[in-house]
Amino acid sequence: MLVSAARVLHVITMLELGGAQRNTLDTCRMLDRERFAVGLACADEGELLPEARGLGDVRLHELPSLRREVRPWRDARAVGELRRAIRDFAPDIVHTHSSKAGILGRLAARRERVPVVVHSIHGYGFGDHQAAPVRAAFLAVERLAARWTTAFIAVSEENLEQGLALGLFEREQVTVIRSGIDLGAFRHRTGGDGVRRELGIGADAPLVVQVSCLKPQKAPERFVALAAALAPRFPDAHFLLVGDGELRPRLEAQRHAAGLGGRLHLPGWRRDIPAVLDAATVVTLTSRFEGLPRAVVEALAAGRPVVAMAVDGVREVVRDGVNGLAVPPGDVGALVGRVGELLADPARRAELARHAGEGLEGFDRELMVRQQEALYGRLLAGVEPARAAGRTS
Repeated sequence: MLVSAARVLHVITMLELGGAQRNTLDTCRMLDRERFAVGLACADEGELLPEARGLGDVRLHELPSLRREVRPWRDARAVGELRRAIRDFAPDIVHTHSSKAGILGRLAARRERVPVVVHSIHGYGFGDHQAAPVRAAFLAVERLAARWTTAFIAVSEENLEQGLALGLFEREQVTVIRSGIDLGAFRHRTGGDGVRRELGIGADAPLVVQVSCLKPQKAPERFVALAAALAPRFPDAHFLLVGDGELRPRLEAQRHAAGLGGRLHLPGWRRDIPAVLDAATVVTLTSRFEGLPRAVVEALAAGRPVVAMAVDGVREVVRDGVNGLAVPPGDVGALVGRVGELLADPARRAELARHAGEGLEGFDRELMVRQQEALYGRLLAGVEPARAAGRTS
């Protein structure tokens, strides 16, 4: 049992509207304040930064040099900023998230001799989509950072097994804790009619939805290809890609070239995702790789059939033929075929929707936070608190 509140500093790169970021903010807000004092270090920009600033009892450190892109001199400054944040907050635990903050945060924690260092794997920042030399370099850095890590959290069994195969950790070092969501917010289906009216989509028109960052990992160009292939077959159908990012200009050009200006909607980020999903007929995911796809869990909680590329943690959420349909990774033709099947078959959609919300209890955010608290307690058992060891708060 913890004698006094342990100090936990979470570190993440950019507070954009993404699953790892939502996971981190929910944890910071919901950790038991009788057991844990909470700090957060992150970039000084991002759509969710105002929310972080509103967490009044969370010590926030905004770091101007912490960015996703690899820039050696700026990254060195970011390590210095992280070290100053650690000295200011004096954590017993540094808990890092995402690839960039995971590397720099663990390096800073090592140099500041933090007693316990935890890293959450929200998918790996390297993979077959990269050139071999680039992948090898990222993997080498991850292996080095793994040596500075007390324990790992994997959001999927797939990520756990991949990490073991790559030699990043031993099995006893890693715990699977699902990335949790507010299940109730998505099960209370409402607001879809308003979303359709806002976008000029008829109440009965088929609507295919994807919620994802517009970045290479999510392969949103595949969604545009899906829309271009299905639009002639389903002349009343609309396609809604919610999110933003570096690929937006390319996607807008693809939309124009395909003549989909009035049917493929690119509204940017929205905060009313439960309402967006309530408006959906079918939800897709086109990612090249994933940790645990929260967008899929949210769609299933909302009772919507999902067609997703079966990468990484997707296979642990989408039960092919039961609550959704899984297609081979990268196979846009198969994606088009399966989505087309569902648009043409309301009875099949209804059958998948009937089972969509089953078995999601392990993805509840309250459970996620309590599991993290239990892990922190185990790791701190027998560790002298940093403040008692002479560090200043």
